[in-house]
Amino acid sequence: MEERLIALFEEHELRPTANRLMVAKTLAGSLFPLSLIELEHRIQTIDRSNIFRALTLFKTHHLVHVIEDGSGGVRYEMCRSHSQTVDDDEHAHFHCERCGKTFCLDYGSIPAIPLPDGFEATSVNYLVKGICPDCKRRS
Repeated sequence: MEERLIALFEEHELRPTANRLMVAKTLAGSLFPLSLIELEHRIQTIDRSNIFRALTLFKTHHLVHVIEDGSGGVRYEMCRSHSQTVDDDEHAHFHCERCGKTFCLDYGSIPAIPLPDGFEATSVNYLVKGICPDCKRRS
């Protein structure tokens, strides 16, 4: 996995430092988008400010995208498109109101929303809230 990440960093014109690789490896290995706090818990060797700095740089270089998770926070996940100039990996997400996890719903497309003249969209955040299957079974 590390060789793939290094190649991805080079594609996005990022220097593959140990901290950046650790943050990217943690995101890539997750089954769902992670918050800064979740990343901090999973990466005990890097402090929050350095994790956040890496995430900010990743966002600028379109290596990750940021998801507003419906609880007032944000989560991060690796972009699947690997474009260097745009985040064209937009897909819907599901936020469980019980456990707080956010899941990718990348098998559907986000509907196009016509904008009035003069408006320019820079991103789309399509979020469905509810109860995930695990939480539903436990109730």
